[in-house]
Amino acid sequence: MAIKLSKEVEQRLLASIQRYCGENMDEEVGELKARLLLDFCLREIGPSVYNQAIVDAQGAMQDKIAEVETVCYETEFAYWKK
Repeated sequence: MAIKLSKEVEQRLLASIQRYCGENMDEEVGELKARLLLDFCLREIGPSVYNQAIVDAQGAMQDKIAEVETVCYETEFAYWKK
């Protein structure tokens, strides 16, 4: 599944990459180089981050499902125990 970004997010990321390169690598980077780096990151690094996020989400959901048994429980035949 290819990672698709909205135009707004893409523009913010490109600006962030350009700023990062300027401040940390002492190199001004134009939009083309920033776009190439962003594309590389999305294709090479993005799937690993995405897959880990899915694993984390599955774990969180499994934890919530495990709680259902204790949270959504009513004692049976409790009328006469009042």
